[in-house]
Amino acid sequence: MELLIITAVQFFEKEIKQLLKQSGVTAFSYTNVKGYKDQSDQPMESNWFASNVGEYSSVLFYAFVQADLVDKVTAAIEKFNSSQQSSSKVHMAVMNIKSSNFK
Repeated sequence: MELLIITAVQFFEKEIKQLLKQSGVTAFSYTNVKGYKDQSDQPMESNWFASNVGEYSSVLFYAFVQADLVDKVTAAIEKFNSSQQSSSKVHMAVMNIKSSNFK
């Protein structure tokens, strides 16, 4: 059993839901979150909002999945990210669950 965690800007919510379903993930949870990025190391003229602190409407997905689905989701996210012209990407992390009562 693996814990799959996906974060992205809220704009990608619909695409992530489709991506999970197409990859065989039949149950998942998600919530809206505020993303934060400290941009103080960037020159002000390259910062669109002229601010050192950026907060973004983001979405966090998580699902307990069988290990064989992780590769499918990873491939789908990599394909999605490579097709985006946006600098914002979908991020994924996987944690191995040693023990659970999920069946």
